Amino acid sequence: MQEFFINDGAIRLHSKLDRPEGKDRCPLVILIHGLTGNMEERHILAAAETMKECGFAVLRVEMYGHGQSDGAFEDHDLFKWLNNTMTVTDWALAQDWVSDLYICGHSQGGLDVILAAGMRPDAYKAVIPLAPGIVITDMARKGSHRGMVFEPGHVPEYVYFGSHRIKGNYVRAAGLLDTEYAIAQYRGPVLLVHGDADKTVDMKYSVWAAERYQNATLKIIHGDSHCFDYHLEEMCEAIREFLMRFVQE
Repeated sequence: MQEFFINDGAIRLHSKLDRPEGKDRCPLVILIHGLTGNMEERHILAAAETMKECGFAVLRVEMYGHGQSDGAFEDHDLFKWLNNTMTVTDWALAQDWVSDLYICGHSQGGLDVILAAGMRPDAYKAVIPLAPGIVITDMARKGSHRGMVFEPGHVPEYVYFGSHRIKGNYVRAAGLLDTEYAIAQYRGPVLLVHGDADKTVDMKYSVWAAERYQNATLKIIHGDSHCFDYHLEEMCEAIREFLMRFVQE
């Protein structure tokens, strides 16, 4: 395992790369955590291990304001995350050992990879949003955030996610992002995984996305939570079945 930083301008993104042994070239999955998360969370590590078992290299990256990457949490927004993701994508595509590039993200990371795939549809062979936080853009447009209600166009100075404070620009940025347009731009294979007991992001958002993608598989995990606390093995099995399709091509 290699640990290093990828520079996105003045911001250093903490990264860890695992490559399968004995392969000069192999596919690579960029794996991104969610809001308030990091690369060492149980579900992120489980997804990474499953990908490695399928013969894929995995690049776990911590986004702006999270984990050991630079930037203050309260200053982050999806514009910054998307810029981070484009920089990491450029880094990955420049590696001569990468045969194909895939991207996977959880929650806000899941929304991020949906948007990134819409921006760079030719860069990624497949996309894997896990419990994607599409609700973030939905709430921003409706004028609400985690129980806070405000007039659209009159965002407060700060919004809160539990005990975490984020500047209002987080909501302003989210409200400008068009998830449906991004989905329409990507025509490659997509795997959406969501628990039907998710109280953070309603499963309906993944159902909505699956209906709009041209080539989507939707895996609903009965009784599971936002971070797949109860049936993590089912999330891993869905990823394994999806990725093995490409190994067998």
